[in-house]
Amino acid sequence: MIHPGLVSITFRKLSPEEIVALVRTAGLKGIEWGGDIHVPHGEVGRAREVRDVTQDAGLTVSAYGSYFRVGHSENNGLPFNQVLASALELAAPVIRVWAGSVGSAAVDEDGRWRIVEDLRRITDLAAKAGVKVAVEFHGGTLADTHESTSQLLVEVDRPNLHTYWQPLIGMTDEVCVHAIRELAPRLSHLHVFHWETVNQRQPLAVGADRWRKILQTAAQIGGDRYAMLEYVEHDTPESFRRDAATLIGLLKEL
Repeated sequence: MIHPGLVSITFRKLSPEEIVALVRTAGLKGIEWGGDIHVPHGEVGRAREVRDVTQDAGLTVSAYGSYFRVGHSENNGLPFNQVLASALELAAPVIRVWAGSVGSAAVDEDGRWRIVEDLRRITDLAAKAGVKVAVEFHGGTLADTHESTSQLLVEVDRPNLHTYWQPLIGMTDEVCVHAIRELAPRLSHLHVFHWETVNQRQPLAVGADRWRKILQTAAQIGGDRYAMLEYVEHDTPESFRRDAATLIGLLKEL
């Protein structure tokens, strides 16, 4: 089943309490809490507070959206143990990470295998704690196409490694649907938005036909995952409530 949710970084200027109130009144079910502002990496006391305010409102922590760059962060001041500690205190079942900082077409063989080995290391650590790891599907990383992402999942070869998915700028509806099908065995959550360009966010309703196809395809996979709004037009609560209503309506069609 696909549940509606929100990525907390959509509202970096709002407190967790304000975000929880917005999500609850909009009828969404879960929140991916970001590791930059709302639940900073390693601050387990803060993670505990945010977990409690989320659960007390009847909502679910769907994931911990970390800013751990595989192959880089460990040696640049962000140990994965800090990320994992926050995720555990937050009661997050999934930790989102970034598959390096170079796109799949530009990385060399040594660079790619550095990412693979570090992903093996952190997924093994997470597995011991009963937590999944999922790579962000994003440009400028090894998870920037469904082909490279699928290859990465095979190379790492860990059962608790998964991938998020979101439409990249310029993707056709057909490519979106094909990507979902290709990633189906390891598909985690979806980030939901409708953009023409990075700087041209539009109401989700404008992209309703596209998202109807995407969500129908994801629903055929089975299992539970969240479709989470990430960024809204003008960054306003009003835009969020409008997009939340659109998302809920699309999920009711499934």
